[in-house]
Amino acid sequence: MTKLERNKFEQYGLSEEVLEALSLLGYEQPTQIQEEVLLPLLNGKHIVAKSQTGSGKTAAFAIPICEKIRWEENLPQALILEPTRELTVQVQQEVFSLGRKKRIKVADVFGGFPIDKQIQTLRQKTHVVVGTPGRVMDHLRRESLKLNQVSHLVIDEADLMLDMGFLDEVKEIIARIPKGCQISLFSATLQPEIKELMEDHMDEAIQVEVTEDEERLLEEVGYLVSEEDKFFALLDILITEKPKNCIIFCGTREMVNVLFQKMRRKRIFCGLIHGEMEQRERLKNMAAFKRGAFRYLIATDVAARGIDLEGMSHVINYDFPTGRETYVHRIGRTGRNGKRGKAISLIGQEDRQMLAMVEGYMQKTLLLEERPKPTKEQEKAFWQEQRKRPTPTTGKHEALNRGITRLSIGGGRRSKMRAGDLVGAICSIPGVSMEDIGIIDIRDSKSQVEILNDKGGLVFAALQNKTIKGKVRKISR
Repeated sequence: MTKLERNKFEQYGLSEEVLEALSLLGYEQPTQIQEEVLLPLLNGKHIVAKSQTGSGKTAAFAIPICEKIRWEENLPQALILEPTRELTVQVQQEVFSLGRKKRIKVADVFGGFPIDKQIQTLRQKTHVVVGTPGRVMDHLRRESLKLNQVSHLVIDEADLMLDMGFLDEVKEIIARIPKGCQISLFSATLQPEIKELMEDHMDEAIQVEVTEDEERLLEEVGYLVSEEDKFFALLDILITEKPKNCIIFCGTREMVNVLFQKMRRKRIFCGLIHGEMEQRERLKNMAAFKRGAFRYLIATDVAARGIDLEGMSHVINYDFPTGRETYVHRIGRTGRNGKRGKAISLIGQEDRQMLAMVEGYMQKTLLLEERPKPTKEQEKAFWQEQRKRPTPTTGKHEALNRGITRLSIGGGRRSKMRAGDLVGAICSIPGVSMEDIGIIDIRDSKSQVEILNDKGGLVFAALQNKTIKGKVRKISR
């Protein structure tokens, strides 16, 4: 029996392409939220799901979307709304990976990047759009995004959307989708405004609530420290705990920058992320951290909501959070999916009142311990380790790239290049068919095309002397 045949997702009657993608991504057993919502979503029902981050909800709504996409349709058939840019990129990657074997094209749209490039992308065949409400509304006003073929709308992290003031944009987007469009709403909490949204737009919605597993393998501990001693306390914790990977949370952007510089002066290799950084730099740092290019990410709470950081061993609250919910979201980055994790908080005298509020909110007392004192052997081992950069990992999505070659072809929109021109030239090569062609992306002066099924070398060689739209084009991998 093959791995694919053993996949528990077979019970939902999914296509071979989606099942193969699930297996390559390591999804073999549905999570609780997936078990609750997959069948209703596949059957076209509205869903309101209350679940925490890390429960597998992205795949829960992405699998039915990928299953139902009609490849031949050029306009978007699904719209997924996310509250932040980082979540938009993360969800775009997940949907793209799940739909890779069906050649589903997924666009992401958000602020901080030129809108003109996004408009060019949306002019081409696009099956799914993932975006922040503000940028989605920009495209709708410019008529660069058309919703008349959208049959599934996802409102993800609805409570964070509300907190960030996106509710009006969400309502306007709902007003523009076709009548009868299936709506899925996912939220950690169901506040009155969200319930009102459900009542107004989601008749007969199936409500699902997934509570966190009480056996979650998360250890929480606090250390009492003075402000002057805080940085040295952090060093002692890193030396004694030896985190595999760790987010260190600070309360302000300024403190992120200060701590980052202190760590670098000690020659501790780390990264940072906060709201004042250029969007491209934020995404670059987050991607590098996910790959394991560095062990420590210093962050403001922009990284505390929704971001999927797989296998996080530790979370450290360098600055104790100023809100009860913020504490919960921060520590939720570790101890997920059956893996052990540890959340450590540095607590000053001024944090005692908020600590009491957090303990009341969570209905448990945080264990307060004396700060650990590393041995000389531990210190020596730690500083030796800092001289070596971690070896980046490939990540779960890389398995889907095997057998795929991306070719860059000279000539794009300015030379009136069309997808049909590329398909015709490639399919005329002996041994190559339409099934061997993946995503095609035509830009102003060049085009990119994915060649599947290990035929990249064959196509690359054949195109060196083959004319495309009357000319031999420059081809590169």
